[in-house]
Amino acid sequence: MTLNARQQSRWDSAMMANYGTPPLALSHGKGCYVVDADGREYLDLVSGIAVSALGHGHPAIAEAVAQQATQLVHTSNLYIHEPGLQLAERLIALLDIPAKVFFSQDGATANEAAYKIARRHGWTSDPSGGRLRIVAAEGSFHGRTMGALSVTGNAAKRAPFEPLPEPVTFVPFGDTAAMAAELDDSVAAVFLEPILGEGGVVPPPDDYLSSVRQQCDEVGALLIVDEVQSGIGRTGHWFASTGQGVRPDVITLAKGLAGGLPLGACIAAGSTADLLGPGDHGTTFGGNPISCAAALAVLDTIENENLLSSVTAVGEMLAAEISDISDPWLLGQRGVGLWRAIELNQPEASTVERVAREHGFLVNALRPDLIRLAPPLVLSAAEARTFTRALPEILQQARRESS
Repeated sequence: MTLNARQQSRWDSAMMANYGTPPLALSHGKGCYVVDADGREYLDLVSGIAVSALGHGHPAIAEAVAQQATQLVHTSNLYIHEPGLQLAERLIALLDIPAKVFFSQDGATANEAAYKIARRHGWTSDPSGGRLRIVAAEGSFHGRTMGALSVTGNAAKRAPFEPLPEPVTFVPFGDTAAMAAELDDSVAAVFLEPILGEGGVVPPPDDYLSSVRQQCDEVGALLIVDEVQSGIGRTGHWFASTGQGVRPDVITLAKGLAGGLPLGACIAAGSTADLLGPGDHGTTFGGNPISCAAALAVLDTIENENLLSSVTAVGEMLAAEISDISDPWLLGQRGVGLWRAIELNQPEASTVERVAREHGFLVNALRPDLIRLAPPLVLSAAEARTFTRALPEILQQARRESS
């Protein structure tokens, strides 16, 4: 029995079944590559679902974590620590408008904080309770906690746990008219991803987000933008929303923020930042010193190594080379920066994922007909080309094995 198989057996005995049984046990990694328990190397084009922004074993993160671990590992929210202050100040500077930050431990809890801000805005605007409705997008995903799940536009994910917090209204993503039809003075906030992530890496039409911004302003609703997957360079901008020329009232972050360590952030702008008062919200582990130190290293590295431009250039090259491939299964690709979806005309994404793994590439079968790519932001053009050059044979082998 291989070491991978042994760890899978141990997993099945010890772990709950909510993730199924993973196909690999990973041992270690360097840069954009990871190695499994049996010593086989893979180009990682998933990066922990858009989390490992600087890849694996990056010296800047390792040094920041090691140094911080000798000083303070945890303080709770009863005390101030310098890495958290510095990180909050850096994020506000990147947003470039007056704002305040709440640190959580992941994206779902960042979105829970945003949901609470929406509720407080609703009650403050209308003490009778007439402004509590949230408008969100069909196909969206905001997390699996009860509040975040309630604004997730995927009925299959919500149904097993209903009743969920309400009222929430879902409209088609990218449909400005449908959004306008729902916005009135009963709406506390609009909750959107700037690009659908789990919904299929779907960019909206041009000017969609700016139109929603204007509509929210007209009725006094907050615009909350979930940048858990899109933020911190994934699209070639620090924030996908500001890259589209939009300033939300609230931005939520996580995933790539700390390069692999658990950290989320809820950033509220202007007067929205003052809606939560003492005792309204909190967390034990959110914004711990080690995660904040790692996040500062991530921001420094993205800036110092000009990774935003690299993400744009490598992403465009990746998109062009995939688009040039002619294959009976391949419909095309879509996405922004280093966040791409390969569209298939057959429900065989899991087969393609498996065959890609056999060829030494980790990709993600996001849906039966869709492969997601979310590699580390440090992916080079040469590394990307090893995948695009192998993709025709991967697709051919997948077709042979599925027939």
